[in-house]
Amino acid sequence: MKANRGHFTVRSCWLLLIVVALPAAAAYGQACFMGNDIELATRTALENTAKRYFDMAAKDDAASLQRNAIASLASNFSGVQEVLKDNQATLSQAQATPRPPFLLKAEGTAPIAHAEFLCGVFGKEGQTANSAEFAIPNLPPGNYGVVISDLSSQKGKYTLTLVLEQASNDWKLGGFYLKPSEIGGHDGTWFAQQARNYKAKGQTHNAWFYFLESRELLAPVSFMYTQTTDRLYDEMQSVKPSDTPNITLTSGGKTFKVIDVFPVAVGNDIDLVVKYQSADISNTTQTFQDNMVVMKALVAKYPEFREAFGGIVARAVEASGKDYGSLMAMKDIK
Repeated sequence: MKANRGHFTVRSCWLLLIVVALPAAAAYGQACFMGNDIELATRTALENTAKRYFDMAAKDDAASLQRNAIASLASNFSGVQEVLKDNQATLSQAQATPRPPFLLKAEGTAPIAHAEFLCGVFGKEGQTANSAEFAIPNLPPGNYGVVISDLSSQKGKYTLTLVLEQASNDWKLGGFYLKPSEIGGHDGTWFAQQARNYKAKGQTHNAWFYFLESRELLAPVSFMYTQTTDRLYDEMQSVKPSDTPNITLTSGGKTFKVIDVFPVAVGNDIDLVVKYQSADISNTTQTFQDNMVVMKALVAKYPEFREAFGGIVARAVEASGKDYGSLMAMKDIK
């Protein structure tokens, strides 16, 4: 088991964060059960509940989902509603294939700050092909189910992860996570191989970002780790750039301090997002011009990006967190 996997960029547009997490030490009485190791009645309840909630989502029945949610989620349900609205065409057509569920049991009297559940059999080298690990902060005591379904539709392939919390004989919705598992017909395994190809050509920045995208596509949720994602983490360390994201770009007498760089799916393309510090974005005409300068300066500094990405998204970010973004196709960046 890795002590520290590093930090991965997560796309908030695909994730609805939940107010649940997992306990970290056996002293608190934690346990994880998988698939057939779960008592039949409980496993059946988890599978049937997940199917019922998926059917509600496919019918855009946000009201029923909200009524069946835990209190903390029900009181702040706009994130789920937005995901349903933005992805209704996908959900309404999708065929769902559920994976074997997980049952997480947490004992204690207070939320655990740094929680960890080890599921399945672990070996001397850590995870095995059939194991999994969940790590999320601040989980109150209780029983939790994690049900992951693979969705296939004309819009592509996705995963839907539902986190369920037991309330008496019922299972309430605690988390709703929908994300793509492929981009332009390419899955995480393909992106990992492309990363290796870029590494072989000495394009370490491209390799790093493609490894990040591979992990993003292979992990149904950011707080789940498997043997595959652990191995990817180990492999990608050999190409981790020392200058990213702490990049300074200079062009036209102006200097721009980059604060983050990460890949993002835009339609069937993979683009690169670059965020940089801005004192003021209120003058959108000037900020747009700065965004254009930043894009050109970034590609001039790292010409290898032209081969790997369909475009650049530059986002000027104020100290308050407000930002202003612009997108330009790579072919138009001269």
